[in-house]
Order: sequence, then structure tokens, then C-alpha cells
Amino acid sequence: MRLGINLGYWGAGMDADNLAVAREADRLGYSVCWAAEAYGSDAPTVLAWVAAQTERIDIGSAILQIPARTPAMTAMTAATLDSLSGGRFRLGLGVSGPQVSEGWYGVKFDKPLARTREYVEIVRKAMSRERLTHEGEHWTLPLPDGPGKALKLTVHPVREEIPLYIAAIGPKNLEQTGEIADGALVLFFAPEHAEETTLGAVRAGREKAGKTLDGFDLVPTVPMALGEDVDALADLFRPYTALYVGGMGSAKQNFYNKLARRMGYEKEAAEIQEKYLAGDKQGAAAAVPRQLIDSTSLLGPVERVADRMQAYAEAGVTTLSLTPAGFTLDERITALRAGVEALERAGLA
Repeated sequence: MRLGINLGYWGAGMDADNLAVAREADRLGYSVCWAAEAYGSDAPTVLAWVAAQTERIDIGSAILQIPARTPAMTAMTAATLDSLSGGRFRLGLGVSGPQVSEGWYGVKFDKPLARTREYVEIVRKAMSRERLTHEGEHWTLPLPDGPGKALKLTVHPVREEIPLYIAAIGPKNLEQTGEIADGALVLFFAPEHAEETTLGAVRAGREKAGKTLDGFDLVPTVPMALGEDVDALADLFRPYTALYVGGMGSAKQNFYNKLARRMGYEKEAAEIQEKYLAGDKQGAAAAVPRQLIDSTSLLGPVERVADRMQAYAEAGVTTLSLTPAGFTLDERITALRAGVEALERAGLA
């Protein structure tokens, strides 16, 4: 199992610290550095900056939002970043959510599975540098009865195939991801529930494509906090968990709430969402079960973190992306180094 680092969203006064974290992860041998986007910083700009100031670590988008760009633009961006980084780019895609898609981009959040499948098909075709033609439900290239021509990408990526990942949570999305992608980007992954929440669906998709899980990169992003008091450490992530389970989406359409329910937290997920959407964020955070946080995070001393890393590896995780907690750069760097130590203690390095 390899280690990654997720920088999350850029900004909030942490820009210099994030770059230092990326550099240290590069020095320590982390395999990939991911950057996110929603409706603030964009991922490609951040990744270009990180790539320019690192040497070995891969850079990855977690994610490039599908409603934000045409598929051809995404192919151009991927090819450019792969070229600039010397073949270190990983393309992560996702549909975002209805609030961002419709509220920020003005793109209707409908048929996300079909849209993703078609998008991936166009992106792969464009990145392969064949002349781009496509007739689908969502895109037609070139446009008919006009001056458009079937063009091909002029930039040459370093690699013939850039690894393509999809952010997936629901069973149907996970199955499709297994079928059409090289990896899955997942959140709130609990090793104890891996088969019913993630792996079963991914495996079914791989079988549809005539493949096995061999070579498929399962990449959960996992919060990490070091210390002796596990309960206190879990409390650090209560607001984060409440945001996703309770407030990420609408009352009818919250993928993370549904995931918590599939993990057995039916009553708790309903309470968290009810309180969060009513404006009681503190109450929602207090309602998050400690076990839900513990099972989806790395908490405690290095020895305990090593045990949990072993559980993730046994559950099929191939790249474990860490988001170290810390109010200072020193705390985050210490956590990065502890991640390497834990991986070695678990016998997984």
C-alpha cells in the first residue's frame, strides 16, 4: 500500500504551508499529492505550482469537476499537466453535487452516471490524440451543420495513458467506476464495511469490463491525528463529519448521508442531517457517533495508526491518502513523518 497526501482546498491562509507539506511528502517518498476544487481555488493551477517545486511525487486532481469544463478542455488540461510535470499527473474526475453544479456552474445535475460515462469516453479519445468525433446524449463533436472540424490534441502527454480516477460513493457510481476508470477516489471509507460499501460494487464493474481488481487503484482520503487520547482526537473531526453527513447536499440528495446509513448508522445519520439543515451545526457534530469517526480516520499513537493501516491494506486499499490534522506546519509535518513510520511498522512500506 502506498501513501498519498491530500492538500484539500487551497487558500484560508495556508498556501505556503501546503507547499511545504507537498515538498516534505515528496522528500519522504509519498506517491501522490492531490488537490481539490469546489467553488474557490481550482485544482490545475495548484497542481502546476506543486509540480514545479517537487521532483518525484505524482500530482492528482481530486477532483476536476465535470460540470466545470467540457471534456475536451479537461483532456487539454490533463495533457498539459502531464507534460509540464514530466509524466506525473493523475486525472481525477467527479460530478460534484447539485448545489455546486447548478448554483455555481449553471449546469443541470441530471443523469450523472450517463454524463460521466460519456465524458470519460470523450476525454480518453482526446488524450489518445485521435481526431475527436462523438455523437452522444450530452455532447456532439463536431457540432452538425456548422464550420466545426474533427480536431486532434496537439500536446503530447509524456505517457500514452494518463491514469483516470473517478470520485465515487454510491453503489451504481462505484460499479461504473470499476468498469470505466483506473481507480476510485472515496471518502469515509471504513475497512470494516469495505465489501458492502465499496469493493463489491467496484468488483462487479471490473467484471463487466472483463477485468479483476488487479491494477485498480482504490484511494480513500483519510483524516489523521496523532496523540494518546483517541476520544479527544475524534472530536477534532466531528465538524468535518457533520458537514458531509448532514450538510453536503440537500435533504433528499446527500451521498454521504446515504453512505453512513449503509454503514449501519441509519438513526444517527438522520439526526445529524436534521440538525445540520436546521442550522444547529454544533448539535449535528455532537450527534456524530465516535465509532463512525474512528472507523474512517487514523487516530492515536503511531502504533495504533499502524494497526489501522494494516486494516486498510487488508480491505483492498492500494493508495492511502492522508489529510493530517494540525494547526501549525510543524504539526502537519510531524504527522507526515509519522505516516511513513506507521506504514513501515505495519510492514507495508
